[in-house]
Amino acid sequence: MSTGVIIALIVIVAALVLAAALFLRGRGRGGGPDLKRRFGPEYQRTVARHDGDTKAAERELAERLERHGKLRERPLEPAERERYTVRWTAVQERFVEAPREAVAEADRLLAELAGVRGYPDGGRYEEQLAALSVHHADHVEGYRRVHRVARTGAEGGTGASGAGTEELRTALMDARALFDDLIDGDGRHRGKAEAGTAAGDGHRTGPRTQGFLHKTSPRES
Repeated sequence: MSTGVIIALIVIVAALVLAAALFLRGRGRGGGPDLKRRFGPEYQRTVARHDGDTKAAERELAERLERHGKLRERPLEPAERERYTVRWTAVQERFVEAPREAVAEADRLLAELAGVRGYPDGGRYEEQLAALSVHHADHVEGYRRVHRVARTGAEGGTGASGAGTEELRTALMDARALFDDLIDGDGRHRGKAEAGTAAGDGHRTGPRTQGFLHKTSPRES
C-alpha cells in the first residue's frame, strides 16, 4: 500500500471520527429540551432524585426511552374495559370502609391493567414504572405514590400507622389519572392534553369519583 493511500485512509478515518463527535455533541445539546418535552413533570422529579445532576437524570431518562420508547400498547376489548372500570369503582366504594385495603387493591389493579396493555408485568414494578413513565409521564407519579403507600401499609411498619386517611385518599385520587389513561385507548395522547387540568386540580375526577373520596371514613378521627 502506497504512502498516498495510507494518508488518504487516515484523513477519511479522522473525518468520520470528527463527524461522529459533532453528531453526538449535537444530540447532547438537544437532549435536554427533547427530554423535558417528552417527560414533562417526570423530568423534574428525576433531576430532583439525582440531587440536581441534570446530566445523570437525562442519562437515566434516555435509557428509559431507549428501552421502552417503541412499546405499543395493546388495545382493550370493550368487555375488558368495562370489567376494569367496574373493579375500580368497587375500589372507590371500598375506600369508605377500608381505605388501606382499597389503596392496596388499586395498586394491584394498576399493575395488572398495565400488564394487560403490554407493559412489563407487575412483578417487575420498577421496570413497569419506567415503561409507563415513557408513555404516561404526566400521570405515572400517581401510580408511584399509591404503590409506596400500599407497600408501607403491607409492611406494617411505623409508616403504616402514620399514613392517615387523607394521605391514602390523595394517593388513590392521583392514581385514578393513570387508570383513566390506561383504560382509554387514546390515553397516551389525552394525558398531555389534560396535564394542565390535573396540575390545577391536584387530581382528575369523573362522575364515578366525585364525592366518594370526600366522605369521612369510619376509621378517620
